Amino acid sequence: CVKAVMAVADLERRDVNLDLIKVEGKVGGMMEDTRLVEGLVIDKDFSHPQMPKSLNDVKLAILTCPFEPPKPKTKHKVDIDTVEKFEELRKQEQKYFTDMVKLCKDSGAGLVVCQWGFDDEANHLLMHEGLPAVRWVGGVEIELLAMATGARIVPRFSEIAAEKLGFAKSVREISFGTTKDKMLVIEGCPNMKAVTIFVRGGNKMVLDEIKRSLHDAICVARNLVRDNSIIYGGGAAEISCSLAVEDAAHDVVGVEQYAMRAFADALEAVPLALAENSGLPPIESLTAVRKRQMEEKNPYLGIDCNETGTNDMREQNVFETYLSKRQQLFLATQVCKMILKIDDVIKPGEQ
Repeated sequence: CVKAVMAVADLERRDVNLDLIKVEGKVGGMMEDTRLVEGLVIDKDFSHPQMPKSLNDVKLAILTCPFEPPKPKTKHKVDIDTVEKFEELRKQEQKYFTDMVKLCKDSGAGLVVCQWGFDDEANHLLMHEGLPAVRWVGGVEIELLAMATGARIVPRFSEIAAEKLGFAKSVREISFGTTKDKMLVIEGCPNMKAVTIFVRGGNKMVLDEIKRSLHDAICVARNLVRDNSIIYGGGAAEISCSLAVEDAAHDVVGVEQYAMRAFADALEAVPLALAENSGLPPIESLTAVRKRQMEEKNPYLGIDCNETGTNDMREQNVFETYLSKRQQLFLATQVCKMILKIDDVIKPGEQ
């Protein structure tokens, strides 16, 4: 996740565009088979089974125009009453396909990626001319592929040129066991502003859970790019904040003092829950850490959930981003303020 975020991070603006990180999954294999692809994984295969399954140092042409003859925009009808007319029509149609393939070949393209489909005759011509092709590639994937390979999307065949082609060191088709599922892996792109995390899992439920976990991890890494400040976990930050708020309450006169003390008590709910979920006595664990923080003036002491023998979160390398913790406390406070503003609750059936 860290490698994926750093590959697409804009360090000057201190921001990360998560749309450039594509998480693609396929049922089968083990969770440990999940890997980062420095490029793109597209859920498509080559259009013809006899096309080569692996290409190296290939130039790509990305098209948004279909491999088919032009169609009139109005209703039309063609009457064919002789074999010669049918043959002439067939030759004209074949000429359209031949010219399209020739334009692609003359530009120097070694792979054609098309947003739309093409019929069997065009597919056969592409295979016969030794020009591998991929069809029905979605609009989002087309844009990511163009960004990664440095290609320009071509809307018409007449506009295909060598300077509009992209480049990839490796394009290969991979299959999965005994299933007929196939995918394209495009690696070695010159512009590494698009990466893919390829996820494997035993079933769809496991796959979805892995994707959700990866998204959370990516967001944590993104937060560190935005603000690299960290605080130590294990409830250490909450306990030290609780002590600080409680000390500050002594200098406040009036009802606000009780509100501050209540806020300090609420902060200790996090370390209490951590201790309870870890099978430790919650109150004893919290009071022991709280006492040590006060005596040692060490704000890095937290709940030893892993039972490593030390409460110092620096030694355990347990930390979280300051940005996310600040947002959590802010949202929790806002929710409490919103609930306190409610004077009455109208229940169904009451007048």
